[in-house]
Amino acid sequence: MAKKTVQNVLDSAQFKALVTKRAKVSTLLMIMLFVLYYGFVLLIGFNKPFMAQKIGESVTLGIPLAVAVIILAWLLTLTYVVWANAIYDPEVEKLRGQLFD
Repeated sequence: MAKKTVQNVLDSAQFKALVTKRAKVSTLLMIMLFVLYYGFVLLIGFNKPFMAQKIGESVTLGIPLAVAVIILAWLLTLTYVVWANAIYDPEVEKLRGQLFD
């Protein structure tokens, strides 16, 4: 395959598809994170009796929900990292290879 210029790669359908794919994945994960965080904050603000329910002698429902929010945020980050390593990075390398072959 002939060496391409940077502009050729930037104008290619492959590059544009990759940018679109990354935008969709990152936007979806960002929306999920916002819903998670702001849903928790709104739940605290608008339904305190629900969050204050005792599930043990001294633990309220808000504590495990807060821990769940943190763990789910980590899982969303892990999802992006796994996706980037498995799908995005190999495609970037393929495009980069068109420049330096």
